[in-house]
Amino acid sequence: MRPRLGASAERGTAGVVSEAAALIDEYLGSLQIERGAALNTLTAYRRDLKGFETFLARDRRAIGDVSVTDLSHYLGGLRRRGLGSRSIARHLSAVRGLYRFLLDAGRVPRDPTQHLDSPRPARRLPRTLSMADAAALVEAPDTSRPDGIRDRALLELLYASGLRASEALGLRIEDVNFKAGYVMVTGKGDRQRLVPAGARALDCVRQYLTIARAGPCRGRASGVSSGARRGGRASAPRSRRTPCATPSRATCSSAAPTCARCR
Repeated sequence: MRPRLGASAERGTAGVVSEAAALIDEYLGSLQIERGAALNTLTAYRRDLKGFETFLARDRRAIGDVSVTDLSHYLGGLRRRGLGSRSIARHLSAVRGLYRFLLDAGRVPRDPTQHLDSPRPARRLPRTLSMADAAALVEAPDTSRPDGIRDRALLELLYASGLRASEALGLRIEDVNFKAGYVMVTGKGDRQRLVPAGARALDCVRQYLTIARAGPCRGRASGVSSGARRGGRASAPRSRRTPCATPSRATCSSAAPTCARCR
């Protein structure tokens, strides 16, 4: 059995940092291997736990000696830095997961986050596009070009099925069942699910596969969203840009165009 951490003699700052860093790496490794956490999730957890590691080093506090009071001071420091309730709750969630992992492994005598409540963020109604704006966005790509046919197929699929952008971009040709009218989606944690897709969306996907991919990129990639210009998949950041309220050259910001028609 591994020794518990904390209740030790005076530790230097370097010792506290190396101990905490090693335990954080061990925890993140378990998230990746045992739970199949996505790379973005691991990156966010590492970033948040790095702040907790810095807090421990500053106070020369071993990770096993942390109390509820210490955590309250840590969260108070985040609030004084101007972080909102959602961001503070996310930091606390990362620290809570770390201590649960250490407690299950017998590395700490107690979980100081057990009786600590997360800040309750204000609940806001989601901002949505009007029907006219949604239709304008879907119809914005120039379908006389191969990449426009691709973009139109992706937008129709997103609109019809409610997929995440990363899920739509990760679809393979064999994931699309045109006859039954659904797509097999691999989501967070590599979990798969069947999602119905509208006939119009599937027609656009079929059109892209038969027309656009019959050109220079034919056979280079197996993804539904394989890039028509270079043979690579479309990138997620481009698909996540905020659309213009009215996608047209007359109203789109010329300094920072964001809609497909204005790029």
